[in-house]
Amino acid sequence: MKTAKSTLRYIALLSTILYFSVLSLMAQQTMQNDNPEPVPIIDREIFFDNPEISGGQISPDGQWITFRKPYNGVLNIWLKKFDAPFEDARPITADTLRPIPAYFWTHDAGFIVYVQDKGGDENFNVYAVNVGEIDEDQTQVPDSRHLTEMANVRVIIYNVSKLDPDILRVGINDRDKAWHDLYELNVSSGELKLLRENTDRITGWGFDWDENLRLANRSNEDGSNEILRVDEDALTKIYDCGALEECYDLAFDAANENFYMVTNKGDDVNLTKLVLFNPQDQSETLVESDPENKVDFGGAFFSDKTRDLILTRYTDAKTRRYWKDDTYEADFAYLQEEFPEMEIGLGSSDKEERKFFITVSSDKDTGAIYLFDRDSRALTFQYRPRPELPVEHMSPMQVISYPSSDGLEIPAYLTIPKGVEAKNLPLLVVPHGGPWARDMWGYNAYAQFWSNRGYAVLQMNFRGSTGYGKQFLDAGNEEWGNKMQDDITWGVKYLINEGIVDENNVGILGGSYGGYATLAGVTFTPELYKAAVAIVAPSNLNTLLGSIPPYWESIKKMFYMRMGDPTTEEGKAQLERQSPLNHVKKIQTPLMIVQGANDPRVKKAEADQIIVAMRENNIPVEYILAPDEGHGFARPVNNMAYLAAAEKFLSTHLGGRFQESIKEDVSRRLKEITVDINTVTVEQPTAEVHKD
Repeated sequence: MKTAKSTLRYIALLSTILYFSVLSLMAQQTMQNDNPEPVPIIDREIFFDNPEISGGQISPDGQWITFRKPYNGVLNIWLKKFDAPFEDARPITADTLRPIPAYFWTHDAGFIVYVQDKGGDENFNVYAVNVGEIDEDQTQVPDSRHLTEMANVRVIIYNVSKLDPDILRVGINDRDKAWHDLYELNVSSGELKLLRENTDRITGWGFDWDENLRLANRSNEDGSNEILRVDEDALTKIYDCGALEECYDLAFDAANENFYMVTNKGDDVNLTKLVLFNPQDQSETLVESDPENKVDFGGAFFSDKTRDLILTRYTDAKTRRYWKDDTYEADFAYLQEEFPEMEIGLGSSDKEERKFFITVSSDKDTGAIYLFDRDSRALTFQYRPRPELPVEHMSPMQVISYPSSDGLEIPAYLTIPKGVEAKNLPLLVVPHGGPWARDMWGYNAYAQFWSNRGYAVLQMNFRGSTGYGKQFLDAGNEEWGNKMQDDITWGVKYLINEGIVDENNVGILGGSYGGYATLAGVTFTPELYKAAVAIVAPSNLNTLLGSIPPYWESIKKMFYMRMGDPTTEEGKAQLERQSPLNHVKKIQTPLMIVQGANDPRVKKAEADQIIVAMRENNIPVEYILAPDEGHGFARPVNNMAYLAAAEKFLSTHLGGRFQESIKEDVSRRLKEITVDINTVTVEQPTAEVHKD
């Protein structure tokens, strides 16, 4: 099955949610809590240590099952025969430092290919394991072959061949760090063959079902985007859209004549829609927009076997699906009958698309994986990623909304501690990252963890979040720290006014843009928060934009249009006003800062700058710095270390619960990554800084 690409590439295009009033929520909660009994404190390891098993896949030939499982404490890839028990599986990779984030099978089931970076620097390289060379009697883990052994190079996989399963089409930025040249990579030999040198600002390539190179995506210097037809001797523009619009190809139709495209081009167009586009005569036919006219197009799934469109989806309060294939629809209806009131997701399948892994989950359950045989409709349990998770102690995620300062409706999620009345609770605000992304309904480990510690957890989709249409997204332009921050503030005030939250016990915690919002919260509204944890948080928007990775060149103009243009005096001044670093004297909230030393997006200097500024102004701050992490922590020991510190920190200032026990390795790691702020120096800031 194939999924949609995103024009912003790293931003998921998702959709909106169904609104319920907080008053209704309180009534429901009161009924549920006639005899409130707080649940026991759940070990943080159950939430954040390695899953027991995850990422299961069926080999294309249906002979094998692979999955990720800890080997020597690190998530690696394991292999077993299809009908063998999981206990008979053996590890086939042996990474000792970082969990393997993703992998896939080649179409002939000959190789397992995966990507890995070093220390969170996001310079992903490609590795492969030859399944045919695995000796079942050999106890040693087979060697992985490093197929793209290059330093400071980021490899992108564009196409995995089915006609010649030994071939991958990849992008490599070894010649120019900003742009990826197109190569053919031979998995067996590791040989690289240059197909196209990228001197045209190409950001992606589109292949048809017969693997002919047919399309290219180009980003122009003004931020606009183009879809190009790849002719024998030229690239011909066939479609374009503005820098703040969406247009991207998904897949060709079964006849390889037209391609499916997602677009919201046009001043009178708000929601993205799915169309069929003819690359020769450039005609366009509407396939579908949201039947309820509420949210952006959410995604499409295609059959690799028949090449047909199977379904479209839109994310409201929960996912809405619109089936285009009667047999799949009947199968899904059967699954819904078997698992009522649960979310069902289709996962890996064999190449005949008769056997599927399905995930069954909810807001309170991280899920269970079953094997579904479409012919017999037999369902066979496979595994639970976190079998020790006490589902009965998890809290429902409620869908709410509240008005903004200027009349927008802000969709949000509220998680109330299980067994506690929704009245006068301590609150932890958790704004999402991006910011051009969104939160959605479902199991969220952080919402459940902090709820278990006694906090109401508020996650809001402030203006600038994706999925709600172009107007809602554009309402966040140049509003970092302004109306976007207001949307967060007004959510807190709303819950206080409704009596759910104690105004004297409000904290905020977030990562990436959520980390910025945390710093903005304690500088622009210091009276609102009594504790804050900022994770990989931009503190100076001018230095942030001056140090983005070179391979983000294609979206740099979009950053300037949505955030502010640091190349103009007006834009630079605006970004200075919106930078928490320039308002450190206003901070009166206890603050913890968490950073990965190798973060290529929000550099370590963003944390160091505000640490030094606070130290110089005699404002206390705590600093956790992981030397082996990037933009977010991948190693469980680092996650559990900072969370152990954060839950004690928040408990001290907000009164929530915390787990006193801490594993020896986590305790040791916490000591290693806790920084004496008196040792911090600023190595980098390149932008002028004024501290009021």
